[in-house]
Amino acid sequence: MADIDMAELGPDRTLLLVDDDAPFVARLARAMEKRGFLPETAESVAAGKAVASSRPPAYAVVDLRLEDGNGLEVVEALRASRPACRIVVLTGYGAIATAVAAVKFGATDYLSKPADANDITNALLSRGEAPPPPENPMSADRVRWEHIQRVYELCDRNVSETARRLSMHRRTLQRILAKRSPK
Repeated sequence: MADIDMAELGPDRTLLLVDDDAPFVARLARAMEKRGFLPETAESVAAGKAVASSRPPAYAVVDLRLEDGNGLEVVEALRASRPACRIVVLTGYGAIATAVAAVKFGATDYLSKPADANDITNALLSRGEAPPPPENPMSADRVRWEHIQRVYELCDRNVSETARRLSMHRRTLQRILAKRSPK
């Protein structure tokens, strides 16, 4: 766990966590509370915007894709109600275009899932310096496997549709899905 100086957080340690994955957001809230933040969670765009307008936090972590819309709507609402809010956008669908859009909407940083609480804390507290390279970057095989899994989930676990979108033979995809994830 990262050692955080409470002075680094400032007097207002409020943190809004917006993600529609309830177990993930609950774990993240506990981890961020241990790091000195005062987390509040929301599981939809509507709930996130409601918190942003009624109790704008000093910090926020917002998932890009939520069941009821785009997390960038929450980022916009946070910027409107509290311009100094430090916002990190999290997504399992990392792409340069979405990272640029998140920053244009007012996010201070952008992280691809899986990101742990230390990565998120460092992103929330960074003041513009370039982040260090990851100590254990994912292997190329792992990145490929993660991408296939994301597309498979986007296709509602339909093997034929996933294979079509990935321009891959269906049997090849079935063999990949049957294996464990690479390290």
